[in-house]
Amino acid sequence: MSWTRFDRQLLRYHDLGFGLDTSRMHFPEDFFVSQSEKIARAFADNARLEAGEIANPDEGRMVGHYWLRDVNIAPDATLKQDILGTLKSIRSFTAEIHAQGKFTHVLIVGIGGSALGPQFVADALGSKADKARILFLDNTDPDGFDRVFSQLADVVASTLVVVISKSGGTKETRNGMVETAAFFARSGTPFSPNAVAVTGVGSELDLHAEKQGWLKRFPMFDWIGGRTSVMSAVGLLPAALQGIDIDAFLAGAAAMDAKTRVADVQTNAAMQLALMWFAAGAGKGKKDMVILPYKDRLMLFSKYLQQLIMESLGKEKDLAGNIVHQGIAVYGNKGSTDQHAYVQQLRDGINNFFATFIEVRKSRSGDSCDVEPNVTSGDYLQGFLRGTRTALAQNNRQSITISIPEVTPFTVGLLIALYERAVGFYASLVGINAYHQPGVEAGKKAATEVLALQKKILPALVPGVGVTADTLAEKLQADPESTWHALTHLAANHPGLVFVPGASPALDVFTLS
Repeated sequence: MSWTRFDRQLLRYHDLGFGLDTSRMHFPEDFFVSQSEKIARAFADNARLEAGEIANPDEGRMVGHYWLRDVNIAPDATLKQDILGTLKSIRSFTAEIHAQGKFTHVLIVGIGGSALGPQFVADALGSKADKARILFLDNTDPDGFDRVFSQLADVVASTLVVVISKSGGTKETRNGMVETAAFFARSGTPFSPNAVAVTGVGSELDLHAEKQGWLKRFPMFDWIGGRTSVMSAVGLLPAALQGIDIDAFLAGAAAMDAKTRVADVQTNAAMQLALMWFAAGAGKGKKDMVILPYKDRLMLFSKYLQQLIMESLGKEKDLAGNIVHQGIAVYGNKGSTDQHAYVQQLRDGINNFFATFIEVRKSRSGDSCDVEPNVTSGDYLQGFLRGTRTALAQNNRQSITISIPEVTPFTVGLLIALYERAVGFYASLVGINAYHQPGVEAGKKAATEVLALQKKILPALVPGVGVTADTLAEKLQADPESTWHALTHLAANHPGLVFVPGASPALDVFTLS
C-alpha cells in the first residue's frame, strides 16, 4: 500500500532535482477534487496578487515579492526599472567593496524579516571562501550587542555595517544602530564611512544616513513585506557582500515560481503543500508543523519559516471580518539532532503535528570515509531520516518529505519560493489575508506605553522615601502591575534605586538614594 501510494503521489521536477512526497499524509483519494472550488479561488487570488492587486489593505499596498526574481511579470515599467536598478547597484557596490579589500567583516543590524532571511541564507551558504565574515544584531539585548562587539573589537575599521529597516523607526534596529555607532566611537573609528542603509526612500533612516554622509543607501520598496524581503536588497546585499551567487539564488526562486504559477494541482508543488497543511489541520491549524531538515546548513530554515508562516497565517479575522483565529504553529531544528530531543514525543506522545522532512541527497562536496565497512556518515544521516519517517508512520503520525540534490544558492532560492507561494495559497484556502500583521503593531504600541511609563518613574520618586508599586501607580495614574515591572527593571539597572522585597509584590519597597 505505501509503495503504491508513494508511486502515485510523488511529485518530481526532474529539471530542478526537486521532489515532494505527500504519501504519508492522511487525506482521502478524492481530496483534490473535493477542494476544487477553493483551489480554483486560490489560483485566481495568486494571479491577481502577481498582477499588482492591492493585497495589504491596512497600508493600501501591492505585494510584489514574485517580481523580484522575474521583473517581466511586474505590472508596470517603473517597478521593473526599480528592481533592475537596485540589482545593478548591489552588484556594482559589492564588486567595488570586494575589489578594495578593505572590509573583512559585515555586521547586519535588523530584526524580523530584516534579519531572519539574511541569517538563514548566510548560514546555509557560507563557506571558507566567503568574501567577508558576516555577523548579526537582531534584537535589542545589550548583552547580545556586547557578545557581537567582542568579536569585532580588533577589526572595527574593516567592518562594514548594514542597517536594515523599511521605516527607519523600528526601535530594536534603531537601538542596534545607536549602540554600533557608540562602539565605533569608543574604538576611535568614524562610523559613517563604514555604514550602509537599506530602507524606504525618505524614511527616518534614509534621511539620517544622508545627513550623516553614510557610504551608501539602498531602497526598500513599500510593496515588499519584511517576511518576503529576502530577495530584495534586504537579503541580496548581505549575501552578495558575503560572496554568495545572488543570480543563482534568484534563478532558483524563479524556476520554482514558474512551476508553481501553473494552475494545475497535480503538478503544482506549492498548492499540494498548502493542501497538505489544510488537510492535516482541518483548515483550522489544528496540527503543528515540525520542520526537520537533515542537513546542518538548513538548521535555520525552521526559524525562517516561523515568521513567514506564523506572521502570515496567524490571524484573528477572515476576509469577511469573522473571528476565526487561524494559524499554524511552526517549530524544528535539524535531523538527526531532533531524534535525540523531541522525536520521542512526536512518535509516542500527543498526535498534534505533522512533520516535514527535508532531504539533501548529496552528503558532502568531497569524498567520504567509511565509519563502518561500506557505510559513511552520510549513509547514516539518510538512514536516520528514512527510519524516523517510517517510525512516525508506524504510529499513525503524518509527514511530508521534500528532496533537493544539494544546498546551493539555486536550491535555497527554490525552497524559499516554494514556501512563499504555499503560504499565499493556504491563506486563500482558509479565507484570510496573508499580507498584513495587525498583531505585530499591537505589540509595538503596548511596548511604547511601557517605556512611556518608565520615563515617568524616576522623576516621580523622592530621594530617601520608599514607595510601593501601588502608591506610585496611584500617583502616576498608572497600572500597578506595569509600575511594579518598571520599578524592578529600573532597580536592576539603576545603581541609585534600592529594592527591598516584601512578603508579596504589593509590599515590595523601592527607594531612590
